[in-house]
Amino acid sequence: MRYIFIFLFVGICSFPNARAQGFYFGADLSYVNEMEDCGVVYKEQGAPKDPYQIFADHQCNLVRLRLWHSPAWYDALNAGNRYSDFQDVRRSIMRAKAAGMQVLLDFHLSDNWADPSKQRVPAAWEGVVNNLPVLKDSLYNYISSTLLALNSEDLLPDMVQIGNETNKGIMLSPAVDAAGWSLDWNRNSQLFKRAIQAVRDVETASGKNIKVALHIAGPAEAGWLMQGFWSNGVTDFDVIGLSYYWAWHQPTTIANTGSIITQLKQLYPGKEVMIFETGYIWTTQSNDNANNIISAVQQGYSPASPDNQRKWLVDLTQEVINKGGSGVIYWEPAWVSSSCWTQWGQGSHQEHAAYFDFNSNLLVGGGMDFMTHTYDNLVAVKTPENLTKMEVWQNSAESLTIQLEGFAGDSSLQLNLMSSNGKIVASRQFKTTGTEKTNFQFVLPSGLPAGVYYLSVYEGKRFGSVKGVVLK
Repeated sequence: MRYIFIFLFVGICSFPNARAQGFYFGADLSYVNEMEDCGVVYKEQGAPKDPYQIFADHQCNLVRLRLWHSPAWYDALNAGNRYSDFQDVRRSIMRAKAAGMQVLLDFHLSDNWADPSKQRVPAAWEGVVNNLPVLKDSLYNYISSTLLALNSEDLLPDMVQIGNETNKGIMLSPAVDAAGWSLDWNRNSQLFKRAIQAVRDVETASGKNIKVALHIAGPAEAGWLMQGFWSNGVTDFDVIGLSYYWAWHQPTTIANTGSIITQLKQLYPGKEVMIFETGYIWTTQSNDNANNIISAVQQGYSPASPDNQRKWLVDLTQEVINKGGSGVIYWEPAWVSSSCWTQWGQGSHQEHAAYFDFNSNLLVGGGMDFMTHTYDNLVAVKTPENLTKMEVWQNSAESLTIQLEGFAGDSSLQLNLMSSNGKIVASRQFKTTGTEKTNFQFVLPSGLPAGVYYLSVYEGKRFGSVKGVVLK
């Protein structure tokens, strides 16, 4: 007999798109799907809770998600599931939007990690990496097709970044990337402009606004790199995103970072400046066999503790607000220990800098609280009103009972049951009756394997809600 257990109590977003955005309190949650598939159960005050809802309940209003082109290296890890590819990101966007949060989609433009020391072209384009016109077309088609596919399901991100920590350029050949430092502004600028044009064309086609961001690692590097972008004609962007970690960017202080934000705002009027990545450890201990990648603590925020993690983030955020910045995003606050492997070890390389303790329980007084702190000079942020709601219960071994609330009378709805990799395994059509709450019976396909599945509801092409279930 197959038993059905409901999990992921995901909040539901309203269909209206209007949001008054004063400041972004963000989190990169790219690892969440993988962690849950590896057995992690996130908890708050000891009770299991959907991590997206945990963040939304603590006033997170922006979720950042990385997208790799074809991360085939995942095929040899763990169960062979791929993450941060299109289907995984699609599922994550559903979860973020269902919890009422906006989305920043991070195009790494690579099959693997892209950062200041590594910017390797996707394997699919290695054959044209030295043919700039063809490479530009490949880039344009990739970005536009990705965004149009998301838009077809009402999952268009609110912001996209062209590349990740692009200090040495983007989409380099394996030989050039391995040779060390390289920054060919003629090539680089043409690729960026073509990528941005793809986003702008999707804006036109969809009738929706998408903010375009550039991403630079290290506040001290922003001045000369932004001058390079601007002087080479890369000017049609909306946001300058910075990575700032004390561990890697010292001796640049929080105050120094604030001064750099001021300079960028003066030099590029009309452009927003945000911290796209930051992190601070709450312990020097480790909980698994993966080497931790951050170890340094700053004077005045020592020793490593949940309280000092929160204080460092509060002080950084207040400085960003004071200098006219638009947001702070924490990198991988949910990357906790699990039984699964990375490319370099078993577990997480960041569990000591997450917002959760070694039992995956939300830290009390830790970094998550930086988003609920009362800041000076902060423009109030209006959160979307939750108008629609979905609940799911076990009905029998062969069906689910689904209750929908907040839909207009006679709404035609489609509910899709998706496997953990985003593939639709069953679809059902329903029509609401105009009553406050409407119940439906969702008959499960026969022979469906046990595992994690997701239910999503659409009204026409408008995405309304998603909730996860575990079939056993």
